[in-house]
Amino acid sequence: MPPERTNGTGGTGGGLAVPMAWLCADCQADELLRAAGLAPPGSLEFRAGRQTLALTVHLSLPPDAPGPGARGRTAGRAEEWLRRTAHARAWAAWVEERIAGRLAAGGEDDPDLDLARGTWRTLTGTWLRAADLEGLATTGPGCRVDESVQVWLPAWELGLPLAHLALRLR
Repeated sequence: MPPERTNGTGGTGGGLAVPMAWLCADCQADELLRAAGLAPPGSLEFRAGRQTLALTVHLSLPPDAPGPGARGRTAGRAEEWLRRTAHARAWAAWVEERIAGRLAAGGEDDPDLDLARGTWRTLTGTWLRAADLEGLATTGPGCRVDESVQVWLPAWELGLPLAHLALRLR
């Protein structure tokens, strides 16, 4: 952002509205997905996975966590992110809960939360056509996915398994 953009301080000396916590979460998500090699960078699948993982990383920390440096530590957080991304319906409810909680706590002017909310709107409002994986859990190990059977699903439902697998492969 240009240095003229401030949080109402009237000058460039304080309060730059740079969403560093979100940018760090997005960068971490990008690195994890690139390292996993599950989808080509630039593809819709990669983007959905990156945005889903960035939301998970960003929202998993308390809103008062100190600075982007503390938010950038993955060692102790990866297990929590794995648990969060393991169940689709629980993850979506958790995201909505966390965003609502931060808004209620006065986060209307938080540039990080603005980006998180925009990402959530994108993930719920963008629908992608993908192989139907719904019945996969009941068919047992070693089953094959019939990729000719496709369904429409919100981008987060495609991004969540990619995010989870990227965390597993780290």
